[in-house]
Amino acid sequence: MVAALINGKEVSISIREELKQGVTELRNQGVIPGLAVVLVGEDSASRTYVNSKHKACNELGMYSEVIELEDTITEDELLTIVKRLNDDQQIHGILVQLPLPKHISETKVIETISPLKDVDGFHPINIGRMMTNQDALLPCTPFGILKLIENINIPINGKHVVVIGRSNIVGKPVGQLFLNENATVTYTHSHTTDLKNITKQADILIVAIGVAKLITTDFVKEGAIVIDVGMNRDENGKLCGDVDFENVKNIAGHITPVPGGVGPMTITMLLHNTLKAASQIEHKYNLSMKL
Repeated sequence: MVAALINGKEVSISIREELKQGVTELRNQGVIPGLAVVLVGEDSASRTYVNSKHKACNELGMYSEVIELEDTITEDELLTIVKRLNDDQQIHGILVQLPLPKHISETKVIETISPLKDVDGFHPINIGRMMTNQDALLPCTPFGILKLIENINIPINGKHVVVIGRSNIVGKPVGQLFLNENATVTYTHSHTTDLKNITKQADILIVAIGVAKLITTDFVKEGAIVIDVGMNRDENGKLCGDVDFENVKNIAGHITPVPGGVGPMTITMLLHNTLKAASQIEHKYNLSMKL
C-alpha cells in the first residue's frame, strides 16, 4: 500500500478561486479587502514569506501594504504603527511577521492588534473564541490543516487525533480545532514518555516539531492520515518535513508532502481571514452608520 497524497497546492488553488469570487462581490459593493503586513528586520525567510503574501493578495484583487522597518525600531514605535493600522479604514487585516527582535514583546504586539483585524488568529480574544467553539479568526496553519482533512472526505467525528508539538502557533490550536469537530485529541511533546505507543494509536497524526525526518514508520499506525507541518533541510540541503516521507508513505493511508502539503494552505487561510475580516468590519460599519 502506498499512501494517497494530500496535495495542498491543489486544495489551495480551489479555495482561492472561491475567495476570488468573494473579493469581487465586496469590490462590487465598493469595498476592497486590505491586508497590512509589518516586517521588522532583514530575516530572509520572513521576507520570502511576506513577498508571497503580497503577491497572493494582488492575484485575488485585494489591497496589500507591506511596511518594512529596521530591527532597531523601539517597541513603542512598533505599537504606534499597529494602532495606526487599527484605525485605518483601508486596512481590514493586520499581520506582524514573527519572529520579532528580542527587545520587542511579541505578546504586547499581538495584543495591540484589533481582534477584528487579527488575521493571524493569535489575539487572546480570538484564541478564547476558538477554545469555546465560537466564530473567530482562526490561526492560519491549523485552519489549513483542518481544510486539508475535510477535502479528502474522511469524517473527523470520533477519530483519534494525535498532535506532536505544543506551540501556540500550530500544536495547541490545531488540537482544539479537531476537538471542536468531535475528535478525541491527544497532545504529545518533548517530555512525553513512550511517544511511539501513543502515536501508533492515531487515526490522524499531526507532526509539528521541527526535527527533520524524526517520525519514522514505527511511529505510525497502518492506514493513518499523516499531516507533516515541518519545514527543514536534510543532510543534502533538500527541503523535507518532520516525517520520513519515503518510508512512512508505504504504511500511511494519506500523507502530505513537503513541500506542497501544509505550506500552501497557510497563506490561503490568511487570505480567507482577510476577506472574512473585511466582510465583518464593513458590516459593523454599515450598521453603525444606520444607527
